[in-house]
Amino acid sequence: MLSRTLRFASYSVGLFALCFLALSSAPSASADASHIRIIRISYVQGDVHFARDIKGDPLSGAENITWENAELNLPIRQGFVISTEHGLAEVEFENGSLALIGENTVLQFFDLSLEDGSKTTRLILRQGTASFSINPGNGDYFSVTGGDFSVEADGHSTFRIDNFDDGSRVNVSKGRVNVLRKKGSTELAKGQTFSMKASDPKNFDVATNTSAGDAFDKWATGRIDSENNGTAAAQQYVNSPNYTSGLSSLYDYGAFYPCQFGNCWRPYGVGLGWSPFDSGYWFNDPSIGMSFIGNQPWGWTPYHYGGWLFDPTFGWLWSPNAFGGSGLYGGYPGYSPVTGTWLRNGKNGPIGIVPTHPLDAKSNAPQNLARGVFPVSNGTVSRLVPVATGEQWKSVKSVPTNTVNARVATAAAPARVATAAAPARVERTMAGGNAAARSVSLGNGSSLSYDAASRRFVNSGATAATNARVGTMAAAPASASATRTANLGARPVATPARNFSMASRSVAPPSAPRSGVSFGRLGGNSSGRNTARSSGFSAANASSSASHASAASSSSSGTSGGARAH
Repeated sequence: MLSRTLRFASYSVGLFALCFLALSSAPSASADASHIRIIRISYVQGDVHFARDIKGDPLSGAENITWENAELNLPIRQGFVISTEHGLAEVEFENGSLALIGENTVLQFFDLSLEDGSKTTRLILRQGTASFSINPGNGDYFSVTGGDFSVEADGHSTFRIDNFDDGSRVNVSKGRVNVLRKKGSTELAKGQTFSMKASDPKNFDVATNTSAGDAFDKWATGRIDSENNGTAAAQQYVNSPNYTSGLSSLYDYGAFYPCQFGNCWRPYGVGLGWSPFDSGYWFNDPSIGMSFIGNQPWGWTPYHYGGWLFDPTFGWLWSPNAFGGSGLYGGYPGYSPVTGTWLRNGKNGPIGIVPTHPLDAKSNAPQNLARGVFPVSNGTVSRLVPVATGEQWKSVKSVPTNTVNARVATAAAPARVATAAAPARVERTMAGGNAAARSVSLGNGSSLSYDAASRRFVNSGATAATNARVGTMAAAPASASATRTANLGARPVATPARNFSMASRSVAPPSAPRSGVSFGRLGGNSSGRNTARSSGFSAANASSSASHASAASSSSSGTSGGARAH
């Protein structure tokens, strides 16, 4: 039965080919530096949007930003921003790290870069709630800026950040992190919560978190466990040390079979006549190219890494190997907009695509051409057509614009990427909304209360509240008249010394101004570079932030289904 899971050891000839390909396709460290980092949206529920090439605060200039609907398996690169309204989203990184995004949240991908094979990830939580499960490799660096501090993850860790109008907090549920603020840093261990009032680096609170968590925590924990378990199970068949994104989905939604290149894979529920391009759509991005986006939960890894081969018994099978450098073995794999080769019949003939074979080399004709060509016209991938005698199908360097329309999907799926509305600013407070003033402990024995009418902290004269207050929060209705302010004249501040940073990184991201409250703020990031990895706050004017993001970008050249039982 095609739907049965056949999970057993590969033939010896397959293992030999596997080792050969791993050695021949392993890129060097210098080659790694030239790759642009591409990650994916691995879960979408409800209203989720994205914008591209954002160089400053996406909420302060929303009228000049084009927002589009975000879909499952959408590729994310540096400069992208994800926004949720009544929705949830998950982003999976190359090494299996996850960013889980709550409702009414704006998360900015400020820095996704490679340096000597090590990955640098620096995000900015502009508003809302997000949890992060970090699984770093050697030399990798991961930080999230939320409000007036940045959180550096060192080793395997899980933490949640809430960015409120009047302050921010981070809660650690696994491992340890370093909270880097304007004047100092604080290490947090599992079970600890750090909270700080907006723009007040002197007053903060470190407490033991006794809360059982809310609905978002439970959802995030379930997603993290599911992804980790699925990835570990898939590694039995795809032993990929440097790239694991999407492996969990392969295990949940398909089966592995022995083939000449080790273990190959095909999805559940498809017949012998199934083709790799049956379900998906085209997405165009200037920095990435014309990418094929699979509509299925598994539709990430097979369309951007490895290759395809045809088996007379099973039909099309995906292999994690590829001779050309996009295979999952041997190093950091290069992203392919589509695991296919574009061809033209004659000088001005029709355009078609052929699935990339694991042994394809750029200088040779595609090995799968013997099986036929999938004609492509106006964005639609047609059924396989045999190659007639005398036809001269040759590869093309670039796809003509009239061949693939990014707004048109395959015949099996309509276009789904469309213009979306800008995210709304949502007022949220550490004290739990706009109800009566609530006391909040902010360190140094201070006792402040939040006045809902003036939307600011005032001296209450009461006894300092206990650490247990740092718990649940409520979201107030969005305010169309809310303003966001920043002290753009602030001078740069030196980054404090810390032992979390292990490699040099570029200049730190700016602080994340909030909506709805006119607190004094730090400005954007400095335009200089730092010899230490910088996740702290370097204040300068906003144009510096824009120029840095632009330079970095140019240099780098419905709900997903649940797990399927076995």
